[in-house]
Amino acid sequence: MTNNRDERRYRKWESDHEKRGTSELIPAATVVIMRDSESAIELLMLRKNSKVAFGGMWVFPGGKIDEIDKVFDSTGNLDELPTAVNAAVRETFEESSISVAQENLVWFSHWVPPPITPKRFSTYFFATDFSDDDQVVIDDSEIIEHKWFRPGEAIALRDKGKIELAPPTWMTLNLLCLFTSVESALSELKNREPLFYETRIGQSEKGPVAMWFGDAGYENGNPEIAGDRHRLTMSENGYHFEQSTT
Repeated sequence: MTNNRDERRYRKWESDHEKRGTSELIPAATVVIMRDSESAIELLMLRKNSKVAFGGMWVFPGGKIDEIDKVFDSTGNLDELPTAVNAAVRETFEESSISVAQENLVWFSHWVPPPITPKRFSTYFFATDFSDDDQVVIDDSEIIEHKWFRPGEAIALRDKGKIELAPPTWMTLNLLCLFTSVESALSELKNREPLFYETRIGQSEKGPVAMWFGDAGYENGNPEIAGDRHRLTMSENGYHFEQSTT
C-alpha cells in the first residue's frame, strides 16, 4: 500500500464518489491574517479537529456562509462578495477571537474543490493585516491548535510530513513566499485581479495531481497529456507546482 497520504485520500474519495455522486457546493470564506517578523511575513494558521471537515489539517480562519451573513441587492438577489465578507469577519472571530475590519479585507482568490470531494466548500480567500491589539484565542474543540507560520516554513514542514495542507492552502503559502512585508503583499494583492481555481484531480506515477484551467490535462483529468502546465503534483516527497506554456 502506498505511503502517500494524499494518494490514499483521493483514491478513497474517487471510490466513494462513484456511490454518492457529486455533492452541492457550500459557499464559504477564509481570511489569511498576516504580520511582519524579522525575516519574513508570518501567517496565522489553525489546526482542525480530526472529526470535522479538513480534520487534522492546518488551515486559515474561516468557514461556511450562514443565513445571518447574507446581503441582498436592490433587486432581491444575493450579493455574493459582501456576503462572503460578512462570513469572513464572523468566522474569523469565532475561530480565533480576532476582529478583522471589513474595509481591510482584500479578496485575492476563489477556490472550488473537485467533484470527488465529500464536502465541497466554494471559498472566497481574503487577506488582511494583524492588529497588535488582538490576541488569538481558540476554542480547543473544532480548532485544537494555532501557530504563526512563515509561508516557506509551513511548506517545508509539509514536505517533511510534519503537517498536512490542502492544495488551496499550499498554493496560497507558495504565493506569499514572494513577499518580505505585509505592506508589499497587500499592495500586490490589491492591484491584481482575484484568481479563480476550479480544481480537478488526476493520478500520476508521482502521486495525485491538482489541475486548473490552462493545464493540458485539465479538461479530461489526465495529467499524462503533454502540453501546458498549471498544476500541483502531490508526491510523497513534496508538493511541486508547475505553470508553463509550451
